[in-house]
Amino acid sequence: MAYPFNDIKPVNDDQTVATVIEIPKGSMLKAEWNRHKSYFVLDRIEPGIFAKPVNYGFLPQTLDEDGDELDTLVVTAEPLPMGLVVPEAKVIGIVLFDDGGEMDYKVVCVASDDRHYGDINHIDELGDAWKKQIEHHFNHYKDLKKPGTTKVNGFEGPEKAWEIINECIDRANENPWW
Repeated sequence: MAYPFNDIKPVNDDQTVATVIEIPKGSMLKAEWNRHKSYFVLDRIEPGIFAKPVNYGFLPQTLDEDGDELDTLVVTAEPLPMGLVVPEAKVIGIVLFDDGGEMDYKVVCVASDDRHYGDINHIDELGDAWKKQIEHHFNHYKDLKKPGTTKVNGFEGPEKAWEIINECIDRANENPWW
């Protein structure tokens, strides 16, 4: 069986990654990539107040501590469609996210050739309002089903993001599923 995204290397160079979009910015549909079946699965439909504030994706050929591919948040002015590959996304930071006692990191990226955000090099450049919106979303998006189970533990720059990316690549190489 052919597995889409397996030919995509997660890291291009020391600044950019290739990421696949799972959930477009503004969507209430919580979809997840099922790597064993090679398609996207609808996990749940969120209330409108929990629509994603940013494009949500993953790095292929990685494995985070929660057993899924490493998540990405791709900052753009427009929503990016599900399944779209962003071949060169500049890593600008990471969200330290605890989901029910498991670390579920979110690598923050901008498309390298984005005319709005492409010049950003560090998560701090997105500003405090952006961070507060992301923190509020991830601290509360499960409140109607599992209140108090999620917590943003802070934001770090690209150095920490690259440390986590490399750990997740190593973990995937040590535990190949394909």
